[in-house]
Amino acid sequence: MTITERGVAVITGATGGVGRAIARRLAGAGMNVCVTARAQESLEALVTERAWDGHVEGFIVDLADEAAIRGFCERIGHQYSSVHVLVHAAGIIEMGSVAESRLEDFDRQHQINVRAPYQLTQALLPNLARGRGQVVFVNSSAGVSAREQVAQYAATKHALKAVADSLRAEVNARGIRVLSVFLGRTASRMQREVHLREGKPYDPDRLLQPDSVASVVVNALELPRTAEVTDIHIRPMLKS
Repeated sequence: MTITERGVAVITGATGGVGRAIARRLAGAGMNVCVTARAQESLEALVTERAWDGHVEGFIVDLADEAAIRGFCERIGHQYSSVHVLVHAAGIIEMGSVAESRLEDFDRQHQINVRAPYQLTQALLPNLARGRGQVVFVNSSAGVSAREQVAQYAATKHALKAVADSLRAEVNARGIRVLSVFLGRTASRMQREVHLREGKPYDPDRLLQPDSVASVVVNALELPRTAEVTDIHIRPMLKS
């Protein structure tokens, strides 16, 4: 099937810039889009936006809670026999040197950035196989090349790349495509916080735009099944 047909998309991190932009485009293409958020208020604000063109359904899921993820996957599996697109757009970052960073922060980043997408993918694999689905891991340039002050975050993003690469090798034969998207600095709430911690002015117009990222991702998803895009690297034209 193509994503323009009435398929099912599951998107985490849809309250963020990139996740929201991808969700909008998939809903506009005619998909049933299931979005997740940790807080009820954030979820309600998301699903009631006037910008939606298509069907969107919200689910409260705390990605730090293994039982909550399991319950969500069971609900999706009961509601939809097939899943056609799974987008992992949720993520958190804590900055600091190796010498001073807290192990608790490392554990939380690992849970949200690696373990949660692993658990979600594992649980929804039967549904993805039935739908000949596609999995998108929204990664970071830090998942390819680490820099100072982001050892923990970069380690989780390197791990996420490994998950995607292994998954692709395992499921291509079942008709499932797997895409990793490595983003440079993107206009978002997270990037605003990063600039603040770095003591830099935040100018979103100099950064990647979420809708530009969504456009590239959706174009990759729409490719004929004779092709698979495995890795996309996108960065801002201007350095911030």
